[in-house]
Amino acid sequence: MKALVTGASGYLGGRLCHGLLKQGHSVRALVRRTSDISELPPPSTGGAFELAYGDITDYQSLLDAFSGSQVIFHAAAIVEPWLPDPSKFLSVNVEGLNNVLKAAKETETIEKIIYTSSFFALGSTDGYAADENQMHCEKRFCTEYERSKMIADKIASQAAAEGVPIVMLYPGVIYGPGKLTSGNIVAQLLIERFAGRLPGYIGYGKDKFSFVHVDDVVDGHIAAMDKGRQGERYLLTGENASFKLVFDMAAIISETKKPRFSIPLWIIESYGWLLVLVYRLTGNLPLISPPTVHVLRHQWAYSCEKAKTELGYNPRSLEEGTERGPSMVEEPGGDQILRKNAYCNTFVALHG
Repeated sequence: MKALVTGASGYLGGRLCHGLLKQGHSVRALVRRTSDISELPPPSTGGAFELAYGDITDYQSLLDAFSGSQVIFHAAAIVEPWLPDPSKFLSVNVEGLNNVLKAAKETETIEKIIYTSSFFALGSTDGYAADENQMHCEKRFCTEYERSKMIADKIASQAAAEGVPIVMLYPGVIYGPGKLTSGNIVAQLLIERFAGRLPGYIGYGKDKFSFVHVDDVVDGHIAAMDKGRQGERYLLTGENASFKLVFDMAAIISETKKPRFSIPLWIIESYGWLLVLVYRLTGNLPLISPPTVHVLRHQWAYSCEKAKTELGYNPRSLEEGTERGPSMVEEPGGDQILRKNAYCNTFVALHG
């Protein structure tokens, strides 16, 4: 199959390109001129892998890039928990999807669209584990990212109802080896933890998220191309656990001490507001912001039984996903953190 991947320079998109190539598919990666493509394979003379320069906010560039493609993997999104200009979430995550759908309709060769949504589009699950039947209550949004993915989810569902051959996927909190992007909030938090700048647990362990290995998400996307039913939703999630458990596992694997105390969320939120003020002075986006804490005040647990049954999806547990050899993570500032486990840099993305 000839597949086009939007967001190819991102964490998930890059891994997806490699996964598709490994299975013998031809891949065209949509990237911007300014994108960091160091994690992507070099373009091949035989056409198995090629770059297409464009932007999902630029409709004409999508028309050009989509030409000749059979499957569109739309993985591009802004996944920051906070931005000073929240309208960017709508212009990229919502209008970008509209452009993808419009360009796909104008491209005769396209047989299927695989849309990467997010568990945030379904809403929180305080006290239970939800499946694909859950619809966002639309009464409360922890982040503007969550709001944008909910709106985009409605657009994708409407397109499916109109006969567009689209399959909607909802990854959980992604972890594993790969690119450390600005949207990988949990990865940043674990780096802070191992560098000694985050001495305690965040909150008291009442949070719950569905953690999923990046390669399982990639496999789920490729399976959706082959087996996903038109108009269906599939949760690509994994083990439901708290960040307290993740921090404990990271400590065991790295042979470091577990945190000895918990930091109340109100203190973390106050720190987030301080970092927002620092941003106003420095232009550096905050590692932690108030919306991040709003997310941590809720539970986001999901069941992936439908994907297991229909797609053959088989996510590994957190323990299985963190069994690997030594790794060195180098921070932008030059600090190096030696870990016993390559996946425990956790490169986690609150993805969409």
